[in-house]
Amino acid sequence: MPQHDKSILILGVGNVLMGDEGVGVHAIKELERSNLPQDVTLLDGGTGGFHLLSLFSEHDPIILIDATMDEKPAGSVTITRPRFASEFPRTLSAHDIGLRDLLESAQLLGALPKLYLITISIDTIQSMSMELSRPVQESFTDVLTSVRTILSEISMQTP
Repeated sequence: MPQHDKSILILGVGNVLMGDEGVGVHAIKELERSNLPQDVTLLDGGTGGFHLLSLFSEHDPIILIDATMDEKPAGSVTITRPRFASEFPRTLSAHDIGLRDLLESAQLLGALPKLYLITISIDTIQSMSMELSRPVQESFTDVLTSVRTILSEISMQTP
């Protein structure tokens, strides 16, 4: 199926019970309050897993939002275009294995769409906390800008 026949998915992953590690899910909640094109679907993917596999054949492209511990200052926002699971930056908790397995499975099934990865750098994982640190909370402006930049790029590529 050609790319322009599928909707765009913005998928936020993370565990909201572990502080900054849940930033992807919090970003989806923030994006729900913004004005996005009609062909964009927002989804709280929680901690990932194989139940998300069907999304890879239903949407193209997919914008993934996740936390990472990459030694950059907390709240740093980075956009990458990974093509393989091995190109994803090291993520954090149980969803790391699930997300990599999910991407590898989609690739094996030939259902790997064009992916954009937005990562937000974090310093620590706070167990049993739903609060985001100030630098991570303040990164949402950059996350929204990144999403809009990617959507603009996608719209220019679509016939």
